[in-house]
Amino acid sequence: MFKHYTMNQVILPLDLEMKLQENDIAYAVNHVVESIPEDSFAEFFRETGCPAYHPRMMMKVILCAYTQSVFSGRKIEGLLKDSVRMMWLAQGYEPSYRTINRFRVHPEVKELLRQCFVLFRCQLVEEKMIEEEAIFIDGTKIEANANKFTFVWKKSIEKY
Repeated sequence: MFKHYTMNQVILPLDLEMKLQENDIAYAVNHVVESIPEDSFAEFFRETGCPAYHPRMMMKVILCAYTQSVFSGRKIEGLLKDSVRMMWLAQGYEPSYRTINRFRVHPEVKELLRQCFVLFRCQLVEEKMIEEEAIFIDGTKIEANANKFTFVWKKSIEKY
């Protein structure tokens, strides 16, 4: 005997949050972006034109995509259609890749990302997940002794 299965009727949960695990990255992203003060988003407010997507939602979508190593606007747009995590963060909205890219290059987004980084680091320190003195540097290159190009890096490694 098999469980009932039919392709003619789609059954979707009404609440996408039910599908996310308790420790999902979407909750962390949501918490960090929600902790940004409302006045930080004042620059995005416009009186005229078509109503825009809320900048909080756009920040959540972009940061969540970055945590999954997705940086392309088109791939982020695809995630919004496929990923339950992204659907929950966007609350069902599906901005196009052009809208996503236009938001990313907005001058205020750089400052928002900086605030997110600071808030996230403070949150990690408060929860004692990292030490306050911790410094993380990305992109460090250390060559192996067996490498034929070791002489290129040896002086710079000894110097720094």
